[in-house]
Amino acid sequence: MDLVTIFQQVLNGLSIGSVYAIFALGYTLIFSILGIINFAHGAIFTLGAYFTYALTGGVFGFNGLLANAKLPFSLPFFLALFLGCILSGFTSVLLERLAFKPLRVRGSDSLLTLVSSLGAAVVIVNVIQYLFGAEIYTFPDDIYGNLPPAINFGTADRPVAIRTIQIIIFLVSAVMVALLTYWVNFTKMGKALQAVAEDVTTASLLGINPEKFIVITFFISGALAGLAGTLVGSSVSIAGPYFGIAFGLKGLGVIVLGGLGSIPGAVIGGLLLGIAEAFVPAEYSGYREAIAFAILFIMLLVRPQGLLGRKLIQKV
Repeated sequence: MDLVTIFQQVLNGLSIGSVYAIFALGYTLIFSILGIINFAHGAIFTLGAYFTYALTGGVFGFNGLLANAKLPFSLPFFLALFLGCILSGFTSVLLERLAFKPLRVRGSDSLLTLVSSLGAAVVIVNVIQYLFGAEIYTFPDDIYGNLPPAINFGTADRPVAIRTIQIIIFLVSAVMVALLTYWVNFTKMGKALQAVAEDVTTASLLGINPEKFIVITFFISGALAGLAGTLVGSSVSIAGPYFGIAFGLKGLGVIVLGGLGSIPGAVIGGLLLGIAEAFVPAEYSGYREAIAFAILFIMLLVRPQGLLGRKLIQKV
């Protein structure tokens, strides 16, 4: 493998890895606040792609309840993407109110919350299939305007062509990661969120309303999932209601690799996983999905707290 090919594969890996990163950030935010894994995150990922597809004027298939249906209007892609993220965020908040808060108020075991999120994921996926069918939906080729299909980062003799969509995905993801990092670390609300994540009781004594920040966290998490789902859907396709299941499992691998509850860890873990997948030879592409779980397994054996996670010490 020559240097040009290596460079091209790194760029490809950074593109998909940046999507893994923003998707895993949603997992990380909720885990840092509640100490739980939200298995419905992958379903919100799928739902976000469907929201944006519908808002861009997409027509649904012929198997679901809404066969051949479409909205009476169509929005520009980036406006539809923004509104799709907002709708995904509100869906995530609704999920928290229905599936998480009742158990939290009763002080239920975290295992019950895990089961509840799994149940919510199954419900969301089946509702999507009932309404829209199981068809594969594709965004129009011109959703990003009249941009060239690919950009050459090499020379005429040794081209390094990267799809324009991949570059846009990387830039959008990088901006979102930067904004979220700034918000968490340099704003009053972000610092309050960190206080809630550190100790809910102490944060309450300081006058911080934990419930408010739980809602904010679920909204941001859902919006990030919807963004990731749309970016992937615009790059390849929306591969049916179970579109987000594989991504949900990969997200687990990312946060374990980076460190549970670590925002920088989620970003680094996502980029590393994306680059690792990019270097899988084409003849073994069918095994690409196994990389996340191989990394997860190795990391659990070698460094259970992840690359940037903190080792938990239980006092007795």
